Amino acid sequence: MSHTLRQKEKLLARVRRIRGQMEGIERALEGGSACGEVLRQLASARGAMAGLSAELMADHLQEHVVDAATEAERRAGGQELLEVIRTYMK
Repeated sequence: MSHTLRQKEKLLARVRRIRGQMEGIERALEGGSACGEVLRQLASARGAMAGLSAELMADHLQEHVVDAATEAERRAGGQELLEVIRTYMK
């Protein structure tokens, strides 16, 4: 079973909180909130996204590289993570 399925409810709860943060940013912009407040909300949402990304990357590394059943699976898991990191760092 994939690590994302094992942690499905926990991950979805984090995504829902991030969605709520984004909706709060939308409301702040629609309501004419001060730019400083909007920037703080954006920073908070960005941090939440980064935290979720880091957790998923760590789980992927553990399951698909460290605990891989075969060397071929380890290489594939490592390569996939490298591609994600390259995309993430852009």
